[in-house]
Amino acid sequence: MRDLGEFALIAQINAGRTQGPAVRLGPGDDAAVLAAPRGQYVVSTDMLIEDRHFRLDWSDPEEIGRKAIAQNAADIYAMGAEPVGYVIGLGLPGETPVDFVTRLADGFWAEAARAGGSVAGGDIVRSAQLVISVTAFGDPLGGAPITRSGARAGGTVALAGRPGWSAAGFAALSGAHPEANRHHGDSDAAVAVAAHRAPRPPYDLVRAAMAAGTPPEALTDISDGLLADLGHLAAASGVAVAVDSANLHDPDLERCAAELEADARQWILTGGEDHVFAGVWTPGVTPPSGWTPIGCIEAGQGVTVDGARYRGPTGWEAFSGTDSAKSDHSR
Repeated sequence: MRDLGEFALIAQINAGRTQGPAVRLGPGDDAAVLAAPRGQYVVSTDMLIEDRHFRLDWSDPEEIGRKAIAQNAADIYAMGAEPVGYVIGLGLPGETPVDFVTRLADGFWAEAARAGGSVAGGDIVRSAQLVISVTAFGDPLGGAPITRSGARAGGTVALAGRPGWSAAGFAALSGAHPEANRHHGDSDAAVAVAAHRAPRPPYDLVRAAMAAGTPPEALTDISDGLLADLGHLAAASGVAVAVDSANLHDPDLERCAAELEADARQWILTGGEDHVFAGVWTPGVTPPSGWTPIGCIEAGQGVTVDGARYRGPTGWEAFSGTDSAKSDHSR
């Protein structure tokens, strides 16, 4: 990077890229121009910092790039919207190989192809460590965003995706099980490690739910932990969430937990960074295909599991050090 320079790098990583239809003007000017067909945007920003949210000895550049886009795209889908564009800020040490940055950009674009939208621009600066900041812009699929605050008593809570796998991957990659880096193929441990390095949110299930005619009345991305994020939804809606853990049974994850001498139930309930989705459907409405009912909405407040309050941390807190699955290597 020190030899190539900022503008030559920008030209190199944007060469041959095709912008999505919502990007009216991409990289090359003072700012990007995006269309807002419904007159409003959903906007989300997330940051990833080296040795806190990813490790260079655990993940390759493409995986880091995919993860950066996935966690932002998931936030857009969690509002009932679809991404139309991303702007990315990069902080890079001067000794960063140009090939590393090119592969990182390949990861950005590969996940954007899954999620929707394209990389419309950004900024690159020199920094002491690798820092990635992504801002995603989304177009509401139903004309208006869906928030956490729409759940009503009697509604059904359903889940799209399989929680706990990123936490399993973190456990496998951590010092307690360093040989996980040697897992190959489709073994449970290899699947878990892949899920942690580059989560694959089930965007298609949100798209299908929005197109089905009976979209959820509340929706959230599970990034901090299932119980933690359901707690945010409960607080925003002024209701209680009652979870039935029998509907969260995952034999594959339990097999992985047995191998790692861990607790699959804890991974599922409190693990973060899977970027699966939890939605609430109106009383009497059945969630669409691909969404697994896991509980119901009741009058009251907070979250219960099988009728009782969960003992212990419910997920990730950025400054508390109570995380169970986040890639926080500074603790």
